[in-house]
Amino acid sequence: MTQTITFREPTPADGLAVWEMVKEQPKLDLNSAYLYVLWFRDFADCSAVAVADDEVIGFVMGYRRPSAPDTLFVWQEAVQARHGVPDLGIDLFDHVVRQQIDKGVKYVEATVSKDNLPIILVLKKVAKKHGVPIEKQDVLFGADHFPGEHHDEVLYRFGPLE
Repeated sequence: MTQTITFREPTPADGLAVWEMVKEQPKLDLNSAYLYVLWFRDFADCSAVAVADDEVIGFVMGYRRPSAPDTLFVWQEAVQARHGVPDLGIDLFDHVVRQQIDKGVKYVEATVSKDNLPIILVLKKVAKKHGVPIEKQDVLFGADHFPGEHHDEVLYRFGPLE
């Protein structure tokens, strides 16, 4: 049986499910549940959730940078592997990018640990879908900006999008 997956704008009610999903993802920074609820109130138009049978099985959280409104910064993305939907992370990320192009976004940015190969692959594949170059730039925030054992956050950027 094939699952029907839908992508939609998140609501604050999705915050808890996303928080639970992030708890299960060792490569993601877990924030307070309140942050996810608030994010989906204030930045829902730059984010999306993937839903199967009324269950959130993936999400992308982004925002347009106030100092560069033509740039979408994607802060977190995750999908539940147990659903086995091929390319779900790529398709969900691309869904958000396409919606933002309609709102004037020309560039997409994300910071990534050098060891987080899955999201680096997603970024490269989405850039390729749009036929634009992707650049691995410098460390945007070094590990010394964070408490405990945290990695450097390397900036990736692709565009210009049409």
